[in-house]
This record gives sequence, structure tokens and C-alpha cells, in this order.
Amino acid sequence: MQQVALVWEVPGLVAGVDEAGRGPLAGPVVAAAVILDDANPIKGLADSKKLTALRREKLYDEIRAKALCVGVGQASVEEIDRLNILQATMLAMQRAVAGLRLKPVKVLVDGNRIPTLDVLAEAIVQGDAKVQAISAASIIAKVTRDRQCSDMHAQYPEYGFDGHKGYGTAVHMAALKTHGASPVHRRSFAPVRAAIEGAA
Repeated sequence: MQQVALVWEVPGLVAGVDEAGRGPLAGPVVAAAVILDDANPIKGLADSKKLTALRREKLYDEIRAKALCVGVGQASVEEIDRLNILQATMLAMQRAVAGLRLKPVKVLVDGNRIPTLDVLAEAIVQGDAKVQAISAASIIAKVTRDRQCSDMHAQYPEYGFDGHKGYGTAVHMAALKTHGASPVHRRSFAPVRAAIEGAA
């Protein structure tokens, strides 16, 4: 009897998904979904955290120009405070996938959790270093969020968002202690809550 090999991988478009901004004390969490074009390869894709800001900006433009489609989604500070950061991240990822112009047959998500989607999905730990489409998504999400941090800095320069991007650095913690929390701070995060209580 002849053995028939079962092929589980369905041919079709695969999207990579990643997020930026789970850890910071301020600003939205941003997710991106990217479907790359095999006929238009992009050199130098890597985990966004391992690239310089200048290299990320250049790759951002190249991904936008060459990818078949890019979707970006985010969850606001209010949603983060209401839902919690994990659920808000999943929501941002759902919105990023929903924003894709083309529907993928499969979604590869960086990390160990998958948002609820209406397509096949797989979580890949350290996917941003292993899968090009996830690397591309990590770059789109990071650059998008960094640009938002520049906007936040323009509104609230006393916190230094352009430097620390909302992370709980010594500079940021000192500013929180001096000025209290701004409207873009995540009040459900313990250091922000402590700063508000201290100011009160």
C-alpha cells in the first residue's frame, strides 16, 4: 500500500505579527501585521530591538514600499487601564490583522500567546529573530510607537518621552515624582499609581 504524505501547510499568504510598548508606563501599545512579498525580498530584517533607530527608520520605509500589505493596530491608555496590558496587546494585534488589505491563510505571532482571530494562528517564541515577516512587523510597530513618543514629548516635554519612550527609567521616575501623572500615563501600572498617590 502506498504511503500518502500529509501536507498540513496550506499554500497562501502568511502574516507576521508583533507588538511594541507592553512595558512602558505611558502611551498606547502598538501592534503591526505584515505580509511580505517573496518576489521583493528585504535585506537586513531583524528583531527591531537589535537595530539602530536610523536602520529601523530605513527598513520601515522599505517594508512599507515592498510588503504586499501592512496593518497597524493599537490599544489606547484607557483600554490598557480598563482591560490590563495583556488583553490590550491582544486587542491591538486583532486590529492590526483586521487592517490587512489581503487576508492571510495563517498568522505567525511573536511570543507565546495568540489573540482570538478568524484565521489559523501560531505563536512563535522569539519569532522576531526567526521569522522575517515577524521581524518586519516588529520594526513597523516599534517605529510607529517611537513616533508617537515624539508626539507625546511635544505635548508633555517635562517627562522626556523622546528619550526613554515611556519606560520607567530614573529620569522618568523623577519626572513622575515632580509632576505627577500626565493624561498619557497608564494609571493601572504600579509605579504610576505610586506617583499619583505620592503627589496626592
